[in-house]
Amino acid sequence: MRRMRLVIFTVLLLLGLCGTAQVAGADDAADAWKALRAGGHVALMRHADAPGGVGDPPGFRVDDCATQRNLSEKGRGDAEKIGSRLKGEGIAFEKILSSPWCRCIDTVRLMDLGTIETEVTFGNVVVLKDQRQTLTAGARALIAQWTAGGNLLVVSHGANIQALTGVWLASGEIVVVKGGSDRAEPVGRLLLD
Repeated sequence: MRRMRLVIFTVLLLLGLCGTAQVAGADDAADAWKALRAGGHVALMRHADAPGGVGDPPGFRVDDCATQRNLSEKGRGDAEKIGSRLKGEGIAFEKILSSPWCRCIDTVRLMDLGTIETEVTFGNVVVLKDQRQTLTAGARALIAQWTAGGNLLVVSHGANIQALTGVWLASGEIVVVKGGSDRAEPVGRLLLD
């Protein structure tokens, strides 16, 4: 098991998917809440806890949840709590997008914040490594096109968000970026209990 973790870490490092571990602080959270209350921002969220390493088991299929890594009971509970917290803070989303992977769709469904649309460009860049640049460019374009007064929520994968922002998020963590720019610079971060 220890050797497998080392191999996974080495692969992620070689793919450029490991960022410096950072924890969202009080200032980050205050800035994120302020931005979401103002509107016009994009909340990029890593799916809730889905144990089993990185990527998916060999032979997985996007159209069959039984073949993928899925949310744990903790992940399911965390997703519900995050949704409740966002609603309790008065945060609404004009649009909600999800990676087509089941753990992302389930996260946002359990958050119960509105209608969900799946968006292929937020598909897992670890599994789709040969499409990483195209998927990341598509995600950047969607963020750049977000000029609405309301907020956009995107639930995706840690590696996708790291490729966009340079920040590696914990499961269920959110990084807020300004809409209307393809730079995806973090405004603030939320790690909700």
